[in-house]
Amino acid sequence: MSDTGKSVIQFIVEEQRANPSATGDLSGLLGDIVSACKKISHLVGRSGIIGLGGYAESKNVQGEDQKKLDIISNDVMVDHLKWTGHLAAMASEEIEDIIQIPAKFPKGKYLICFDPLDGSSNIDINLSVGTIFSILRCPQGVKNPTLKHFMQKGTEQVCAGFCVYGPSTMLIMTTGHGVNGFTLDRDVGEFILTHPNMNIPKDTAEFAINMSNQRFWEEPVQRYVNECVKGTEGNREKNFNMRWNASMVAEVYRILTRGGIFMYPIDSKIAKQGGKLRLMYEANPMSFIIEQAGGVSSTGHERILDVQPDDIHQRVPVILGSKNEVERLVKYHQQS
Repeated sequence: MSDTGKSVIQFIVEEQRANPSATGDLSGLLGDIVSACKKISHLVGRSGIIGLGGYAESKNVQGEDQKKLDIISNDVMVDHLKWTGHLAAMASEEIEDIIQIPAKFPKGKYLICFDPLDGSSNIDINLSVGTIFSILRCPQGVKNPTLKHFMQKGTEQVCAGFCVYGPSTMLIMTTGHGVNGFTLDRDVGEFILTHPNMNIPKDTAEFAINMSNQRFWEEPVQRYVNECVKGTEGNREKNFNMRWNASMVAEVYRILTRGGIFMYPIDSKIAKQGGKLRLMYEANPMSFIIEQAGGVSSTGHERILDVQPDDIHQRVPVILGSKNEVERLVKYHQQS
């Protein structure tokens, strides 16, 4: 009998029941995240009607111009999660310091890192955006978490997921036992399991990279992309298609459904900052999902989930997707 058709809450509860040691805290937290993502989905869908398009008169901690929906989506996540008693602290792309739980609310045993609205530059041109989250355990006995308690490798993640707000709203999630996809049924307001046990094909004929940065790339990336571009006339003897959405959630969702490789590598323009994408709330959760679906994720030199973080907003190079293509590019880095 197929599992498709069950709600995400039913799926989460059944996962909890299958684990005798589960207390229900993670299930409760995931329910809170689902609720927040449904509200963000609603706001994104109505942004043009209610005047939420365009830029706010502010910048985030990385010095990037904020869209109005960046700020509002961050507030939605914080407001939905701060009072529930499942979290000890939070961290957001939009806030410089970690977000403490107000003293009037109980504290839980988890930490969360999130990007409230990934790809927000796409809002005004009606392309896909999304929310990414990563859940960690708060170290036992810690009552008031500080930055150092968030500095856990990606291998320590309890759960990771993302929502993509596109033609349909999709929730992709893993707790370390495979990857499952849920589609929001707007008629009933529930996420329904539609993509159980997602698996990434090992081979692919699609690559995604920002070609405008080509002149800044290191030699291994230049070599790989040149081979793809040459197609059947090159040594790969195979034609590739290029994709670039400027939205990590859209890129990773495409890879989960039909394979591919996504690259935001180190280059001379961003070398001093360590990369473009943030480790804790972009690279780590996406890498956890990619690996659980049979793919590979690397900086080019090491497995992303093995990187030891030293800052909540730390950046890293990211190469992830279909196993054989990522491993080929990693080999080029080793040979370089």
